[in-house]
Amino acid sequence: MDERGFLAERFEEHRGHLRAVAYRMLGSISDADDAVQEAWLRMSRADTDGIHNLRGWLTRVVARVCLDMLRARASRREDSLDAHVPDPIIAAENGTDPEYEALLASSVGLALLAVLETLTPAARLAFVLHDMFGVPFDEIASIVGRSQDAVTQLASRARRRVRAAPVPDIDVARQRQAVDAFLAASRNGDFDALLAVLDPDVTLRADVGAEPAGASRVVFGAAAVARQALTFASRGQFAQPVVVNGAPGLLVVARGRPLAIIAFSIVRGKIVEINILADPARLREAFGDKREARTAQ
Repeated sequence: MDERGFLAERFEEHRGHLRAVAYRMLGSISDADDAVQEAWLRMSRADTDGIHNLRGWLTRVVARVCLDMLRARASRREDSLDAHVPDPIIAAENGTDPEYEALLASSVGLALLAVLETLTPAARLAFVLHDMFGVPFDEIASIVGRSQDAVTQLASRARRRVRAAPVPDIDVARQRQAVDAFLAASRNGDFDALLAVLDPDVTLRADVGAEPAGASRVVFGAAAVARQALTFASRGQFAQPVVVNGAPGLLVVARGRPLAIIAFSIVRGKIVEINILADPARLREAFGDKREARTAQ
């Protein structure tokens, strides 16, 4: 085996870990893959003979790439009022998928990713690297170019924001019961049944992409969300159960074409958050790679 082949083999040993780091940093599968590919390019150009902890070195490289991507993304989105839903990871309910399990090794739901979207790039990096992957603060400080104390404070503030978010039920059967009740009420146009399964302060985030203009939005409150859900009745017949980021969700497919991925966050049997990805471009991208998005067929 030549030297490049040997390097590629060593890199592949850490690809799953790097992809998991990048996904939590970016909330985007395609961007995460781009960040991992950039890490490979940098590794292939570097002198790795003196690197004793390749996993740690690659983690820092991916983190720096992700930080640059987050900063560029923040500057593009600062004037946008549209809702943004992170890339969901879906799988069938009746089987296991090693790649899916690797990407979500430490459960990370869309609700958590949505919270991470509200953080500054540096705060997100500090929280993800330290709290999710155990990277020491002194190493994180060298990545973001701040003091260790400053990075510790960034992670602390991020941690408080994450902890303020509702903690979803761990009983999967109870979660599925709530999702099924939501689907049945939507299909039947039953407003009162929708109110019964929704938390009074529920949030619905719908990301439909660039068209129609202004359609991507956030809706607050049980009554407003229930009214929005009633418009789902015509598509409800095409919904099938899937697992979305480790929790029960729905995939809407009509004539072989994915129309929406719906993720739910459920606390004490009530739906507290709904994230809908219905952006046609992003759905085509996701379902173009069968490794990332699978139907329940």
